[in-house]
Amino acid sequence: MTVVQTGRYSKYIRPISILIDLIVIAILSFFVFKELVANTLLFVFYQYLGWSLIAFSIKFYDVYRFTPPVVIASKIFQQTILFLLIVIAFFPFSKHAIFEQRAIAIFAFSITVLISIFKFLLFFYLKKYRIITGSNYRNAIIIGFTPEAIRLKDLFETRKDYGYRFLGFFSDKKENQEVIGKLEDLKPFVLANSVDEIYCSLHEVSNNYLKGLIDFAYENNKGIKFIPDTKEIFSKNLKIDYYDLFPVLSLKQTILNEPAIKILKRFFDILFSIVVIVFLLSWIYPLLGILIKLESKGPVFFKQGRPGIDENEFICYKFRSMKMNKTTEKEASKDDPRVTAIGKFMRKTSIDELPQFVNVLLGDMSVVGPRPHLWSQNKEYGKKLKKYIIRHSVKPGITGLAQVSGFRGEITTERDMVNRIKFDVFYIENWSLILDLKIISQTIINIFKGDKKAY
Repeated sequence: MTVVQTGRYSKYIRPISILIDLIVIAILSFFVFKELVANTLLFVFYQYLGWSLIAFSIKFYDVYRFTPPVVIASKIFQQTILFLLIVIAFFPFSKHAIFEQRAIAIFAFSITVLISIFKFLLFFYLKKYRIITGSNYRNAIIIGFTPEAIRLKDLFETRKDYGYRFLGFFSDKKENQEVIGKLEDLKPFVLANSVDEIYCSLHEVSNNYLKGLIDFAYENNKGIKFIPDTKEIFSKNLKIDYYDLFPVLSLKQTILNEPAIKILKRFFDILFSIVVIVFLLSWIYPLLGILIKLESKGPVFFKQGRPGIDENEFICYKFRSMKMNKTTEKEASKDDPRVTAIGKFMRKTSIDELPQFVNVLLGDMSVVGPRPHLWSQNKEYGKKLKKYIIRHSVKPGITGLAQVSGFRGEITTERDMVNRIKFDVFYIENWSLILDLKIISQTIINIFKGDKKAY
């Protein structure tokens, strides 16, 4: 088999893209703000710092050969909107800068258009160039002949613009005309045919073979990736850690584990909770307190221990929406006789959750995150669902992606919890400030629109 030698220019694409963006920012700043800002160089440095922080937080430059154009457009929109807010924030704090709406409008329009043009030209030119010339393709093989492996092969062959050249399957368990060799044939084939990436089905290989394969890949500078072989796994973000010289596969830490992001999210939580407590809870509390007391005996607040981050218990606060009872570990169901009349209204509008902003201020919860379950649910489903424990890697939230996606309220079947966990895990692994704002916006819309599962 003859394999075309491919060029390698991928490593230059990201630095070129960053350089183009920084040049655009500098030129536009000198052109638009020269007469409005005393020290333009300082202003440009301030913009570079802001641009870099935003790009890091939303992974603006994490664009690959398989990234869809709609995702690139979304990244450009997020980056430019947040960047413009930072640019505008410069003027109130600078004594030697004049804020002019026309200049901001010109700058906003110009930078959005130019960044978009350069980004898409680079993206589409490289795809077109790859298809026409056959350059910068990655040669790939797959270990295993499972349905998921076949789907991956089909993707390589149908999406030529992704830039993968599939060479064949290797398997000891299946015989097929597309299976070009046994596992023992793989290493010589990789070296002889300039294979760039090895995709491995974990069900196909033993632990000893996997260890040797990883060593081989690293020694020969070959990429190795793993195929999730079961629908039970919602995502498979794996990384390789080493205990001495022994490789250990584990889930990657998400962006929410990064110190800078933790600080950003905590700052947002404190700011948002203070606004809600001062402007909403301060006058709703005495009003609801009177109504709750008039309808039934008991305290205004309902306090209950819930599992929080790392499964540490915290006291969760709510306005009491039920008559006093001894079944607090039983979640509310439709037409639940324990729920009071004012309680039905509070639950329908989610007003009963407002005291949890105190939990946010105390640091027990976040505004957005996986909802804290009852301890009984936590113990039951923690043993059944593999990825359930990931929910406890972040603070629980007042609202979450699962709730705004239709998976809130009573858990009647295991499938209800599976869907909820699926969205919780997706949120944790794909967090962004924009996603938090979208979830908060959708939560507010649902409060006014009403949710049939809110009871």
